[in-house]
Amino acid sequence: MSLSAVASERLTETSSASPLAPPLPAAAGERLLWGRLYGAAGALAIANAARQAQRPILAAVADMPAAAQLREELGFFLREPAADGVAGQDIPVLTFPDWETLPYDVFSPLPELVSERLLALHRLPGLGRGVLVVPVGTLLQRLPPRAFVDGHALVLAVGDRLDLNATRERLTRSGYQCVSQVIAHGEFAVRGALLDVFPMGSQQPLRIDLFDDEVESIRTFDPDSQRSLEKLERVRVLPAREYPTDEDAISAFRQRWRAAIDADPKASIIYREVSEGRMPGGIEYYLPLFFEETATLFDYLPDDALVFEHADVRDAAEDALARIGERYEQRRHDAERPLLPPRDLYLGRDDLAARLNARPGVCWQSPEVPDRRKGYAAVHNFATATPPALAIHARAERPAAALQAFLERPGQRTLFIAESTGRRELLLESLHGFRIQPQPVESWQAFADGRMDLGITVAPLEQPLLLPSAPPLAHPAADGSLAIVTETQLYGERVRQERRRKQKARDGEAVVRNLTELHEGAPVVHEEHGVGRFIGLQSLAVGGEKTEFLALEYAKGDKLYVPVSSLHLISRYTGAAPENAPLHRLGSDQWDKIKRKAAEKAHDVAAELLDIYARRAARQGVAFPDPGTEYAAFSSAFEFEETPDQQRAIEAIMEDMAKAKPMDRVVCGDVGFGKTEVAMRAAFVAVSAGKQVAVLVPTTLLAQQHYQNFADRFADWPIKVESLSRFQNQKETKAVQDGIAAGTVDIVVGTHKLLQGNSRFKNLGLAIIDEEHRFGVRHKEQLKNLRAEVDVLTLTATPIPRTLNMAMSGMRDLSIIATPPVERHPIKTFVSPWNDGLIQEACQREIARGGQVYFLHNEVETIENMAQKVEALAPSARVEFAHGQMREKDLERVMRDFYHRRFN
Repeated sequence: MSLSAVASERLTETSSASPLAPPLPAAAGERLLWGRLYGAAGALAIANAARQAQRPILAAVADMPAAAQLREELGFFLREPAADGVAGQDIPVLTFPDWETLPYDVFSPLPELVSERLLALHRLPGLGRGVLVVPVGTLLQRLPPRAFVDGHALVLAVGDRLDLNATRERLTRSGYQCVSQVIAHGEFAVRGALLDVFPMGSQQPLRIDLFDDEVESIRTFDPDSQRSLEKLERVRVLPAREYPTDEDAISAFRQRWRAAIDADPKASIIYREVSEGRMPGGIEYYLPLFFEETATLFDYLPDDALVFEHADVRDAAEDALARIGERYEQRRHDAERPLLPPRDLYLGRDDLAARLNARPGVCWQSPEVPDRRKGYAAVHNFATATPPALAIHARAERPAAALQAFLERPGQRTLFIAESTGRRELLLESLHGFRIQPQPVESWQAFADGRMDLGITVAPLEQPLLLPSAPPLAHPAADGSLAIVTETQLYGERVRQERRRKQKARDGEAVVRNLTELHEGAPVVHEEHGVGRFIGLQSLAVGGEKTEFLALEYAKGDKLYVPVSSLHLISRYTGAAPENAPLHRLGSDQWDKIKRKAAEKAHDVAAELLDIYARRAARQGVAFPDPGTEYAAFSSAFEFEETPDQQRAIEAIMEDMAKAKPMDRVVCGDVGFGKTEVAMRAAFVAVSAGKQVAVLVPTTLLAQQHYQNFADRFADWPIKVESLSRFQNQKETKAVQDGIAAGTVDIVVGTHKLLQGNSRFKNLGLAIIDEEHRFGVRHKEQLKNLRAEVDVLTLTATPIPRTLNMAMSGMRDLSIIATPPVERHPIKTFVSPWNDGLIQEACQREIARGGQVYFLHNEVETIENMAQKVEALAPSARVEFAHGQMREKDLERVMRDFYHRRFN
């Protein structure tokens, strides 16, 4: 055989490699093909490549969800176990976030995203080790040149001379905003001899204290409390934007605009705003006009970096460029916002291919690679296998037969993955029922290095792994199969057969909120005239002007015309069947008598309420003792820093619970402001004192969410948390109710099932009611009536007037959490008539950033048609629908799949 033939054979061979020791390019410019990387094997191979290479790796994937998944998997495989109590040094997994806007958008990216991007651009050139995961859409973007980021940075050190006025002007030119108090990235404030600034890329703002014109000290500080924290000797303040905003830059922008765009500059709002020193929304899509030439992410990489790409990256780039071209064609004719062509803002297909091919690296895929392709030095198909089906079938004679048979294979070593600490405890309980006893381990590396046959750990991993022949890394002489089994494998296709109970759907919302909810012939209730029948809309001339009226028909054919402006006087009729609704006579006292009887009943309910509150005030409740160090340990495990309002609410609740008088406190705060953590602190105090806690929520889905949150938070404590809702079958429900009665269940999260007679608590001490306005008065008072001395904590984002009235009058205590968590993204609300284009753009924007869309529809009968319409508007989306009349198992499956991002 000739030497050339030998070389040819070497180039086309398909070796059986191991993800634990993956082959890497041996020469400059060499590229390899990796195949047969099933499940999480691709991430494992890249993680071990990062360990071996001792140089940075750029990993390009198709889209944002794929990037998020790969980052989570790499973080798991690269986490180093602690040694002698000291945490290992993990190899960093970096991100370069997308702007999360659509091409040629009129919105600018959030400051937090710009901060992360600028920090990544600053760190990349000097990166010695790590993996940067980037979706191809972001990789296509043109960026500011390398000289801009460091050239516009402000470096300060203790002892430096600093002209405060000149620094103020420099920060303003760099895009920073002067404010009275620094809270967010890109802000600064000058107060006497103090300069506060929140640099882009920094986790905390800086306080620079001057003595005359000398920097006396530099400290970080808490933006909420404004208290100084850690001392620093030297800092670097990055520019606030990805483009310059000084006078020279604006002048250059104007010149390049006139050269690049063939239109009257003064007709464009972009040109006018920039000329006046203001940066309008969407200015990022004119970035090339600020620079002589732009760069790409490839230009920021160190010279020795490896470039890995998933096999579908180039196809995804073509799709992305096609979408960019479509957006350009749709918007290019707006004279106020003339656009730059896509080639000025993005790499083309050939440009991307040239940059990918110019560096040594790897193209990886899940299926086997049959042959070497042009441009690649060698093919390596890895020794991995398709993970088997191991689902647990609860109704089967041996529910875990497949799993047990898999674990009994000779030499089999298996690591179970739970997605949270709460799920870990549930999974352990389930596996113990099948006599499977995994041992907790800290990390993947700790398990792979050891000799343990069965382990369990917590990680955000959905894809399983099977290495048919994989020795422990620390003991290469021992051979065997190594597997990762995820919860998705075990429970993802879980089926629970249950009869559907037919129940009358009742609508508790009595007020008619808009005319589309009325149909001709529907009975309605007028506040002053009683029950009539809606017969349509009519236009009548009043005072020379035409006005719309609701026409209502009453007994004996009498008609009443109600102006649309008085719609608030009309309510739905919720009595007997609509066709049998008793119509009242206009002008009679019939309606007044009915209202009088209802008022008497309302008075009875009010008297009952007052009696309950009087008894609660008079009777001795439980004075909960101070839980001491255990409570401090529980509080310190909270992964976020409490906001001032949150801390005040917690302290008020602790004071209430320490008193013998029963607590009745309302905690009011917006979604995401931390009400649940406040409730968990109260629950911990109650359970520590030997009392049970009931968490009452209005919907089954909210019960599932709260149960998961409570289970995760209390997973490391000997506290039993259970759920009670229609997602449980009869056997599971009875087991929970027995546990409540016996006192073995410490915290139960449930819907109205908790209020039924079968749910009897042995020692109830605290009731937590979430979103009380979704319950009827009797439901809530029924829970309080279980024990007159029970402590009650109510959580709400929208308190009803009755609750506020009781709080204001002193019958109930009130805590308000009004401070948002740090870096919470603001919610943008738009009110608009139905618009296909607007809905399409909103869905595209959210899906492009890797997010999810929750689309609310108001009618069960037509919800499937609406889902099809949304799917047509957003063809790249994976659309499912859910409603309250679905079978329990179907509703649970849809919501579980949505939580796991199996559709968006």
